[in-house]
Amino acid sequence: MMATNEKDACGLNGDDPSVSFNGGNDSFGEKSYSSAVNGKEAPSQNGGTGEERFTFSPQPTMEDIRRMQAEFTDERDWNQFHQPRNLLLAMVGEVGEVSELFQWRGEVAEGLPGWTESEREHLAHELSDVMIYLVELAEKCRVDLPRAVLRKMALNRLKYPASKVHGSAKKYTEYKD
Repeated sequence: MMATNEKDACGLNGDDPSVSFNGGNDSFGEKSYSSAVNGKEAPSQNGGTGEERFTFSPQPTMEDIRRMQAEFTDERDWNQFHQPRNLLLAMVGEVGEVSELFQWRGEVAEGLPGWTESEREHLAHELSDVMIYLVELAEKCRVDLPRAVLRKMALNRLKYPASKVHGSAKKYTEYKD
């Protein structure tokens, strides 16, 4: 059974000030970032670097995407094929297609400078395929993905406290108290 709120789901009772649920500026205790409209960048700072932080458009929601894909699948009578294992393998195949777009390019900077509009559109299609399969896999496995993400991010905050890991890429098992 899934816990009814993020604190219960993480076994947190509010005693740890490093984890905030709707107690900070947003549900993660970080600065709030304004939403973008139509995938355009919003006027917010990226970690104090002075660069604008990219934000997703507010619509469609993850639930909207789940519903649209369920309708698409139902209309084609594809549920017989869309079982967890098959969805996982299809998603892995799509991740491979995303990988192909980056293959032989070396390091690619954020924002994809030097990529053509056609290359960006191709990437958008492949990433969309990955997300569609991920959302449908979560649905078939009865994982409430948005809540699962909140719980996982809270656990990551406990494993990787900013005061201990700032600027380091070490795994949490390598940090000493």
